[in-house]
Amino acid sequence: MIVVLAGGVGAARFLQGLVQIVNPKDLYVIVNTADDFEQHGLSISPDLDIIMYTLSGIVDETQGWGIKNDTINCLEMLKRYKQDTWFKLGDKDLATHIYRTQLLKSGLTLSEITKILCLNLGVKVNLIPMTDQKVATKIKIPTGTIHFEEFMIKRKAQDKVLEIIYEGAEDAKPTDGILDIIKDAEGILIGPSNPLVSINTILSIKQIRKALKQANKPIVGISPIIGNKPVKGPLDTLMKGLGMEVSCVGVAKFYKNLIKTFIIDEIDRDRKNQIEELGIKVLVTNTLMKNLEIKKNLAQITLDAMNN
Repeated sequence: MIVVLAGGVGAARFLQGLVQIVNPKDLYVIVNTADDFEQHGLSISPDLDIIMYTLSGIVDETQGWGIKNDTINCLEMLKRYKQDTWFKLGDKDLATHIYRTQLLKSGLTLSEITKILCLNLGVKVNLIPMTDQKVATKIKIPTGTIHFEEFMIKRKAQDKVLEIIYEGAEDAKPTDGILDIIKDAEGILIGPSNPLVSINTILSIKQIRKALKQANKPIVGISPIIGNKPVKGPLDTLMKGLGMEVSCVGVAKFYKNLIKTFIIDEIDRDRKNQIEELGIKVLVTNTLMKNLEIKKNLAQITLDAMNN
């Protein structure tokens, strides 16, 4: 049994490689849900959806999210009604959100619903929301505090970041079974996700962070930064706002008290010694997941690091 902490496109692509070499049923993926929000009266779970769509083979690989060959007829009609359409939702994608919202209203939990969605889409990996309670990542900017999705999509991450707030995390409980899964795992992998708004949201749930520290299991992380730039998303803007160094070293420092091994890209080979000075073992490989072969290779190196 292997646990993966995950969120976003980077983790989804990494998992594409991992399922090629590990039985999907042995993978337990704890997914960030602090990006979840409501739009047009529908419950949207961006990180769960991108991973679910990717592992089911229906993701739009070109844009990195959503469903391939989707249309936006509903969105175009909403525009005619003068509705806010800054968050792009395809017609097939909307079916997921409609069904999820319907099931939530019937009294099912997000984790129960995720199992149903995965079953219908043929996803064999165990996708587990980090909590069944509401946690929201909020970004404090000079003009106020806004939801992360609004910051990233609507405002295109142009605002100066003053603070990141994990609203609701203080009182949130882990999804049933997560603590036992961590305890029984052979090891824990941290996907190449945004450490501040994908991974730290999971760690902001105190019982999960405590379980990871007490588990005494090998924890291997993968840098989402290559050559001082994030592969995807606004991580550089967030790190700068918090006074962090935008590099694989900056990410390693953030994970310092958690990980045993850190995997960085070949471009950052000259930063290896700096990270090792933090007491972290470093492996260097190609982490830019352009094709399935690279994804598999990265997954294999990560697994080997976990087992050694």
